[in-house]
Amino acid sequence: MKMEIKNWWLQAKDDLEKARLLLDGEKYDGAAFFSQQAAEKGLKALYLKEHNNLLKIHDLVKLAREVNAPSEIVVKCSIITPVYFEVRYPEGDEPPFDKVDLPKAQELIVLSGEVLKWIEKEL
Repeated sequence: MKMEIKNWWLQAKDDLEKARLLLDGEKYDGAAFFSQQAAEKGLKALYLKEHNNLLKIHDLVKLAREVNAPSEIVVKCSIITPVYFEVRYPEGDEPPFDKVDLPKAQELIVLSGEVLKWIEKEL
C-alpha cells in the first residue's frame, strides 16, 4: 500500500478511536464529528487507491458512489454525512454540542465502523 493511502487509512482508524473516546467523555457532538471524519478519510483512502488522486469533498455518499460501494454502505453514508455540517457551526436555536445525543452518537460510531470494515476489505 502506498504511504499516502496508508496515512489516510491510519488517520481514519484513529478518528474512529477519537470518536469512541469522546463518546465515553459524553462529548457527543465531538464523537459524531469524528465518526464522520473516520468514514470520510477511509473513503478517501480507497478513492486514492482507485483513482490515484484525492477528491476534496465532504459528501460521503458521493465518495461512496465514486468507489462503487454497495448500496448498504451508501445508505450508511447518507446517515453519517449531515453531521459534518450539523456540529461544526452554531446555527438555529441550539448550539452544535446540543444537536447530538448519546443514542445518535452511538449510532454514528457503529455506522462509521461498518463503513471502515467494508473499506478495509477493499484496500
